[in-house]
Amino acid sequence: MTTKTTRVAVVTGAGRGIGLAIVKALVEDGYTVVAGSRTVTGSLKELTPDALEADLSSPDEPARVVQYALDQHGGIDLLVNNVAGTSTPPGGFLQLDDEAWLHTFNVTFMSNIRATRAALPSLLDRRGAVINISSVNAKVPQPRLIAQSAVKAAVSNLGKALAEEFGSRGLRVNTISPGPVWTDLWTSPGGPGDMLAQRAGSTLESFKDQLPATVGLSTGEFAHPEEIAALVVFLASGRVANMSGADLVIDGGMMKTV
Repeated sequence: MTTKTTRVAVVTGAGRGIGLAIVKALVEDGYTVVAGSRTVTGSLKELTPDALEADLSSPDEPARVVQYALDQHGGIDLLVNNVAGTSTPPGGFLQLDDEAWLHTFNVTFMSNIRATRAALPSLLDRRGAVINISSVNAKVPQPRLIAQSAVKAAVSNLGKALAEEFGSRGLRVNTISPGPVWTDLWTSPGGPGDMLAQRAGSTLESFKDQLPATVGLSTGEFAHPEEIAALVVFLASGRVANMSGADLVIDGGMMKTV
């Protein structure tokens, strides 16, 4: 059973990239973290003993991860909905059938709904917080990621709706919308970084210093997962207690006109 001073967080999509960085930052901030991931990586195991293998696109799995936190630690103070999945294959509107749309919807949006629904009684009891990880693609047309972009727009809207409905009961709900983040999505063969390099007649290794300007980053730098994690820790802290319903963008200045 948890003590009054223990803070318990649930993080979905925690195995690598942004999710793994969030787990690390929360652990360093003193949280007990229950982490759900399709694959429990060695790096995740090193950070928390409460790492659960879970296919969060399945209807019962988000609630199972939440219930584990309730059973093992007595309550939840913070829910970070990070898990997401792009359509397979990625592509424009005519490349995606119903199955591709539903896969993206289940992984990225319904996992969020199901985890929040399961955690909400404890979050309300503890006057906790929900942080949803969306994307600038919620507002930026991106034909190759049309399904993911549409579903991320739903995630962003959901955060505002939850903040409106439950704010008077002490729940804070905020959204973080990253732009390009330097994870294996960009560094892997066949990823967007590799494709942009090939279009320029180059290799990713040779072209990587030009990528920020190519995708329109005013800072000249990609964000790193640790930056998203630092923002999660700040929002979770309650140091700005009246911030709820916000959608915080961290995109290196990419969104200049939206």
